[in-house]
Amino acid sequence: MSVPRKIMTIFGTRPGAIKMAPIITAMRSMPDQFEPVVVVTAQHRQLLDQVLNFFAIEPDFDLNTMQPRDSLSERTSKMLHHLDNVINAAQPDMILVVGDASTTLAAGLAAFYHKIPVGHVEAGLRTYDKYAPFPEEMNRHLTDVLSDLYFAPTTLSRDNLIAENHSVDNVFITGNTSIDALKYTVRADYHHPTLDAIPANHRILLMTMQRRENLGTPMKRVFHAIRDVVETNPDVELIYPVHPNPDVMAIADDLLGGRERIHLVEPLDLLDFHNFAARSYLILTDSGGIQEEAPALDKPVLVLRTKTERPEGVTAGTVRLVGTFPEEIQRAAFELLHDSKEYKKMAHAPNPFGDGNAATRILKVIKDYFNNEQ
Repeated sequence: MSVPRKIMTIFGTRPGAIKMAPIITAMRSMPDQFEPVVVVTAQHRQLLDQVLNFFAIEPDFDLNTMQPRDSLSERTSKMLHHLDNVINAAQPDMILVVGDASTTLAAGLAAFYHKIPVGHVEAGLRTYDKYAPFPEEMNRHLTDVLSDLYFAPTTLSRDNLIAENHSVDNVFITGNTSIDALKYTVRADYHHPTLDAIPANHRILLMTMQRRENLGTPMKRVFHAIRDVVETNPDVELIYPVHPNPDVMAIADDLLGGRERIHLVEPLDLLDFHNFAARSYLILTDSGGIQEEAPALDKPVLVLRTKTERPEGVTAGTVRLVGTFPEEIQRAAFELLHDSKEYKKMAHAPNPFGDGNAATRILKVIKDYFNNEQ
């Protein structure tokens, strides 16, 4: 009987946890084949813990390295130091990283120093502008240089990797595990006080905004624009889970606080956010993962960025780039609020990001990798 392969997953953010959780859950169901070792850096402490609690994931190593106002170099160097110790202690057969966070780059580099193979979940996403988004674009580029197996969510992300001379034999289209996660979270009998207080005939705009490059003036422009949309459409309500960044909280309170039909709420846990999204009419976001999740829920997405590493959604018609300019945001929002044909066109476009079975595909590739190594 073969010994189960020890697969270390390393992540630190809420999106990373959402995308790793289906893989960890699947590994747990195959104890004869895999021994999962879960490592978290707590890059997003509170938001990360919400996902871990929902999936009943207890980290084997919790580095808890983040401090308020850490610079990117301080954050990355601390993670690299602690991951060195963790890898020495656990001696994994493979390390899985996900996405494009600072944790992802630090984990890939630590694995390389230990000559341990790296599998990159959500590999191959690109804008080809190293500062958009910053620092994520270079995090994923550099992680892919260090990786051995590439789990590309779409054909385009696979093509990006091959164009960069990564071996076609090591690149696999799996879909995105964020779609897998929806199978665990969206519930028909879900209730929440904020949702219950909104009249049934009102339409909900769900917004998330917190990216580093949007802090300050861009964020203020967006908040002004969306406030005007709410004020001029009496059947529209805005729900904005405010990111805990103090700068974001201050701008949100100043421009959106105390307004009729605008609900500033604390960050939502995974179950709440997915169910809020499922009950919304339209989603506005500068996030990446929501661009994948919302189409699976038949919700149009307005992306509050000028570039996206997920252009498949734009091509498919499920998302639209509007940047942070008020005219574009208002034009797109009013069209979707008042043109039912255009709304249905976006809402029912095919989701290019997967079918909910990505974790199974990823683990099959890993199993084959080790079988072929023997």
